[in-house]
Formats: sequence, C-alpha cells, structure tokens
Amino acid sequence: MNAYWRLARDGVDRVTNYLPIIVTAALALGTYWLVRNAPAILGPVPKEVPMHKVDYFMRDFSVKNFLPDGVLRSEMFGKEGRHFPDTDTLEVDQVRWRSISDLGLVTRGSADRGLSNGDGTEVQMFGNAVVVRDPAKTANGTLLPRLEFRGDFLHAYTDTERVKSDRPVTLLRGDDKFTADSMDYDNLSGVANLHGRVHGLLMPTQVAPPVRSAPTAAAHRAGAAGAAAAAKPAPKSEQKPAP
Repeated sequence: MNAYWRLARDGVDRVTNYLPIIVTAALALGTYWLVRNAPAILGPVPKEVPMHKVDYFMRDFSVKNFLPDGVLRSEMFGKEGRHFPDTDTLEVDQVRWRSISDLGLVTRGSADRGLSNGDGTEVQMFGNAVVVRDPAKTANGTLLPRLEFRGDFLHAYTDTERVKSDRPVTLLRGDDKFTADSMDYDNLSGVANLHGRVHGLLMPTQVAPPVRSAPTAAAHRAGAAGAAAAAKPAPKSEQKPAP
C-alpha cells in the first residue's frame, strides 16, 4: 500500500515538473488553431464601376423639386421614366415639365422624349420639342411677351433660364417669328443668339386709336341753349302808316 502511494506521488511530482511545458504547448497549439481558422484581413475592395443599366423605373409619374424654404421650383411629368445610376439621369417618355424662376416667371416644356439630370436643372428634349415662357409683367411694370421655342431638339437650363439647340429651331416672340439653324437664348439678359440661315418676320405694333373724352353735362347744357337760341325767330317790327 505504501509502495502504491509512493509510486503515485512520484508520478504527480513528474507531471508537476512538466506542467509548465504542457501548458505552454497547449497554448501554442490553441494559438496556431486560431490563426488557421481566423478570417483573412480584408484588403481594399476596388470600387465597382456602375453600368449603364436601369436601376428603377416609374410609370405615369410626377417628380417635384422644392427650394429649402418649401417653395415649388420645378415639376416633371411623364408616361414612363427610367433612371440610370452611372450618369444619374432620368430618361422620360412623353415628358412634360414646368419651372418657376425667382421672379415668378413660369416656363413650360414638352417633347416626345426627355433626358433630365438628377436635380432637374437640365432637360434635353427630343422630338417635337416645345418650350414656352408665359407672358408676364415685371415688378417695374414692363410687359414681357410670350416666348415659344420649337424644334426637333431643345436643351433647357432651368436654373440659369437658358435654352440652346444645335439644330434648326423656330422662335416666336409675341407676333414676331424667327428661324435659325441653331440658337442660344439667355432669358436673364434677354439676348437670343441665332446662327446659320436666320430669317425673321417682324409684325408692326398696333397702336390703339385715341379715345375721345365724353362731353360733360355743362357742355351739353351749353350746346342745347345755343341750339335753342338759334332756332328762336327774331321779333317782327310793326310799321304804322303816315297820317
């Protein structure tokens, strides 16, 4: 019995002597296992180049843009719209739009097809393109006639109030008509640069006839009195025979 306990104690003493080595080996093996099974460090991922594909579409839609104070700036309508993320553009079928300037001038446009940027400040119109600025009156009382642009292609900049085209275009200003091969119109300066074969038709300004003032009541009475005096017969003189 004593021999058994002495053998057991010798065994425990030997294990105790090798215990630090055993623990160190276990820790090393655990560390190696963790390193082998740990996920690899992610390197810089190359940015994926967006492709020119539609990421969403809309049908029978309207999009409105507002100023920071909540005032409506522009709105766009269309039969179908397709958004392309690589260029942040919206392609619209049967496009119609309306823009309101800082002075309250309303400009409208329509075309068979349109291409707008992300914030709606640029609209390219293709096929039966029409841009109209409604007639208005400025703060100082100046009357602004109706402006209309027509062509197969028009490029409208709603924020800077410009209309450009590198194709034949027709400009209507009131009753005047101009045609050109290309055009660049700046509404802020009121200057239209027409290029190529330019033709113009200027209609004469119609001057309203002078308005006669209605006669006053005193003039009526004076005229009536004069007419009555002229119509009254003169008194006849009576002659007596001489004696």
